[in-house]
Amino acid sequence: MPKRILVIGAGIAGLATANALQQHGHDVTVLEERTDTSSGAGISIWPNALAALDEIGLGDAVRAAGGRITAGAMRWRDGTWLRHPSPQRLVKALGEPLVVIHRNVLTSVLAGALAEGTLHYGVSARSLVATADGVQVGLSDATTTQADAVVGADGTHSMVARHLNGPLGNRYVGYTAWRGVADCSIDPDFAGEVLGPSVEFGHVPLGGDHTYWFATERAPEGRSAPQGELSYLKAKFASWAEPIPTVLTATDPARVLHNDLYDRDRARQWSRGPIVAVGDAAHPMRPHLGQGGCQGIEDAAILASFVDRTNDLATAFGRFGAFRGPRVRSLVRESKTIGQIVNLPTLLSAAATRATVLGPEALVTRHLATIAARSAFALPTDRDVQPV
Repeated sequence: MPKRILVIGAGIAGLATANALQQHGHDVTVLEERTDTSSGAGISIWPNALAALDEIGLGDAVRAAGGRITAGAMRWRDGTWLRHPSPQRLVKALGEPLVVIHRNVLTSVLAGALAEGTLHYGVSARSLVATADGVQVGLSDATTTQADAVVGADGTHSMVARHLNGPLGNRYVGYTAWRGVADCSIDPDFAGEVLGPSVEFGHVPLGGDHTYWFATERAPEGRSAPQGELSYLKAKFASWAEPIPTVLTATDPARVLHNDLYDRDRARQWSRGPIVAVGDAAHPMRPHLGQGGCQGIEDAAILASFVDRTNDLATAFGRFGAFRGPRVRSLVRESKTIGQIVNLPTLLSAAATRATVLGPEALVTRHLATIAARSAFALPTDRDVQPV
C-alpha cells in the first residue's frame, strides 16, 4: 500500500531516497531548509554507488553528466610514485570506472527525476511526535504536517538523529580541509592523491576541462588565512609536483571551500517506529574513502527495498538499520584510520604514508573492491527479512 513519507533534507541521500521511494509508488515530500543549494565542489561516485543508482533508475543519467576516471594514483609531494595501478586492473576489480561529477550537477539530476511538487525549499522540521497513525511534524513556518513516516536525511547536524539518540557531540579531528574546482584539465593518469608529511592533495578530472581538487592539513581548529585561503594554498603547495601548482592557479578564489573536519558521536539508533535516519544523519564519515555520498545512495536503494517488502514501515526501518550497520560502521572506522595516519605529526606521517608502497598492489586492489566495486553494493535477500 502506498505510504505518505516525508524526507527531511535535499542533499544527495535525501534526493536519492525520495527517488527510490517514489519509484516504489509512495507519496513523497522533501523539505529543505536552505533556499540556495548552489554551493559545493566535486564528488566521486564509485561503482558501488553507481550500482545503487542503477537500481533507482538514475545510473546512466549520472554517468552522462560526469567524467569517468580509471586511475587511482598515489604520489609523494616530489612526484615520486607511491602507487600507480593500471587502469585495466582497477576497472576489472571495480566493475567499471568511477564517475566524478560536480555536486550541484548530481543534485540537479536527482532533483529533476522527482515528481513535480515533491521539493519544498525554505522550510525545515523542528519537532517530531510519533502518533497512532504516523508522525506529526512541526515545521519552521509554525505549521504542522502529518506523514506515515519520516526519513531524516538532514546531515551531520541532523535533528532527526538527535530525536532518535539524544545529544550527539562533535569533536574536531585535528586537521582542516579545502575543496575547489579549477578551470583546467589534468592528465587522467595523475588522477588520485599526492601526499606529504601531515598534508594531502587530491585532484581528479571533472569533465568539461575542469578539475576537482581537495586538500587536508594538520592545523589548529578555527585557523584561517589572513591573505585568503587560495593564496595560502598556492604558497603551501608551490614546490609540490605538477599539476598541483597549475590547478591552484586556475582556481577562482570564490570557489574555494574551507572547512574544519569533525567526528560526530555515533548514532546508535538509526530508527524508532516510523522514523529513520539515512546518509550523514545516520553515519557521518571522514572523506578519505570517498564514500560519504556513495553510502547515502546505497542507503536510498536499500531502504526502499525493505519498505517494499512489508506494509509495516517501523519493521522495514528496523531491518534497514540492522542490514546496513555492519558495512557502514566498518567504512566509518577505516576512513577515520586513514585520516589519522595521513595527519599524524610530521615525521610519523611521512614514515607511515611512504610505507603504503609495501602493500602488494593486488591486495590493495582487492580490498578497495570490497568497499567500492559494483559487487560491494548488495540488496537485501529473503534471509534479511527477519524480525529485529
